[in-house]
Amino acid sequence: MSTARIMPALAGLFANGPHPSLGDHADTYGRLIGSWEGEYRDFDRNGQVTGGEIEVHFAWVLQGLAVQDLWIAPSSAQRQAGGVPGDRDTHGTTLRVFDPGIAGWRIVWLNPQKQVRVDLVGRRVGDDIVQTGFYEDAPIKWMFTDITADSFVWQGFSLEADGVSWFEQTRFTLRRTA
Repeated sequence: MSTARIMPALAGLFANGPHPSLGDHADTYGRLIGSWEGEYRDFDRNGQVTGGEIEVHFAWVLQGLAVQDLWIAPSSAQRQAGGVPGDRDTHGTTLRVFDPGIAGWRIVWLNPQKQVRVDLVGRRVGDDIVQTGFYEDAPIKWMFTDITADSFVWQGFSLEADGVSWFEQTRFTLRRTA
């Protein structure tokens, strides 16, 4: 497909803002619209910590009825400087669509690099966003916390075997760039 044909398709994908039907629910993820950069830290159960740079981009799409994002870790700059260190190879996207029937956001995360798909439901809890679902039949919780106009923290947790405790697997600390 030629670039001339792709550009109108992309223009039709992106929206200038949320659809009016979302009302106050638009603010759940609308606060994140823009570009971000920062650091990731991955934790294993043996106490090993690995990390690097990450970049994230959020946009309104599909006539403002959805939020789509792109997560790149290591960051584009880090990849260009020397490739993908360690096991971290994230170049994936999330699509979030509000479902009024459950008063929550239906979420699909895809990382084709690792052949990963995760389905979650997201809701605003106070100032945070809590997303719950399953990965490889295990309960997971992904959270956006400490959200300000210029920064946020994203954390990924898996439920421990005791069925009560959560193990933090990943933390991204991000700051707005645009």
